[in-house]
Amino acid sequence: MNAHTGIDAPPLTRADADGVAVLTLDNPRARNALSDRTIALLHETLDAIAADASVRCVVLAAEGPAFCAGHDLKEMTARRADADRGRAYFEDLMGRCSAMMQAIVALPQPVIAAVEGVATAAGCQLVATCDLAVAGENARFATPGVQIGLFCSTPMVALSRNLSRKHAMEMLLTGEAVPAAEAHRMGLVNRVVPAGAARDEALALARSVAARSSLTIKTGKRAFYAQAEMGLAEAYDYAARVMAENMMARDAEEGIGAFIEKRAPTWEDR
Repeated sequence: MNAHTGIDAPPLTRADADGVAVLTLDNPRARNALSDRTIALLHETLDAIAADASVRCVVLAAEGPAFCAGHDLKEMTARRADADRGRAYFEDLMGRCSAMMQAIVALPQPVIAAVEGVATAAGCQLVATCDLAVAGENARFATPGVQIGLFCSTPMVALSRNLSRKHAMEMLLTGEAVPAAEAHRMGLVNRVVPAGAARDEALALARSVAARSSLTIKTGKRAFYAQAEMGLAEAYDYAARVMAENMMARDAEEGIGAFIEKRAPTWEDR
């Protein structure tokens, strides 16, 4: 375990192996809160990964008993001393955090959350934003802002795009914690595993994704999120164009040929 305690220690670490980049939130003393520094490091690291062809999938994990407790409320409260009582800072913070969340969606590589412990507020938003999520059976998810007079409006954006409206509204209106099994039933996470096994399961899932053509995965991820914002007819027109273009790729030709010939494909990612 790499539990940093020094003030200059980075709250995020990266380790790459076999085409998978593992990003670890590593500030357990602050329950891995999304401080200004953490948001900036996450966004910078995502930008670097987007341009790194050696990375085919990403796992987002965390050290300590909490996956992510959301925004750093102490950091935010300190800005109440600003001349405008923090308004400009709060607007800038929410903009920077929203941009980082959108960078996950825009990333060519899929991102898999490996969740142990609690994921609350913007931490729950982070899980909902990832393409896939694996949770240890001890994991808990909540958007508890309503309990302290601050509705989780930005987490709402990710939740409402992952859950049914009534499930999302229940989490947002009550702020109550949802256990891993319930989060799975609601569609917030893909798999629930024994406590402590989320990272290993996420890595296994990531290696499965990494074994595919990265061009195909990139094409599919981009198309999935684009069509989800369209009307039905527009979505079908768009998806048809994407599929026709995909058919012209070398990897599609190779993959179909390998299937017909009953052999393993050789991907060239083009």
